[in-house]
Amino acid sequence: MKLRLPHAPYIGNKIAIDLSNCGFVKVLYGIEGVAKVAQKYIEKDIQEEMKIEDKVREILEENLEEIEFMQADEHQLFWKIKQRLAQQENFILNWEDRYNHLAHKILDELYEEDLIEYATSETRVKNVIFKAINSYVKAYDELEEIVSEKIHNYKRKIVFGSEEYDLIFDRLYQEELKKRGFL
Repeated sequence: MKLRLPHAPYIGNKIAIDLSNCGFVKVLYGIEGVAKVAQKYIEKDIQEEMKIEDKVREILEENLEEIEFMQADEHQLFWKIKQRLAQQENFILNWEDRYNHLAHKILDELYEEDLIEYATSETRVKNVIFKAINSYVKAYDELEEIVSEKIHNYKRKIVFGSEEYDLIFDRLYQEELKKRGFL
């Protein structure tokens, strides 16, 4: 699943909650500060990927006539160009490596800003952060399906994409996140 900016606060909260509950990390000034640091790095990572994808779209648009003439697969071209640009920008596309890198950056700042203390290995704490990101990503698709199904079962028809749909979706989505310990 591709992370989007609206996911960042939820992932940041999940990281803060998991660190607070893991038993070997002491959150010094409340989970809000931890959540904000995590959210900041996740947002930055998402924005970097968005910039790369914008560049890819520009390249594809500039070469649209040639792409159509060659009958090339735009999705494959998009992915290949994205891989090349990501490599040039030193941006990690592999999800596991990316989450690991993010976890390390988040942990470094949490420690440097004295937001947490721990008396165990750095790797163990980093794994809590990694698992929080990974568990959110795995749960997202399932939660989205559950919420969509609930809206579909409403007595009156809610139009997908409408403002009302989005408001209901967000409310139900947050309820599901709370049930699963993400908020």
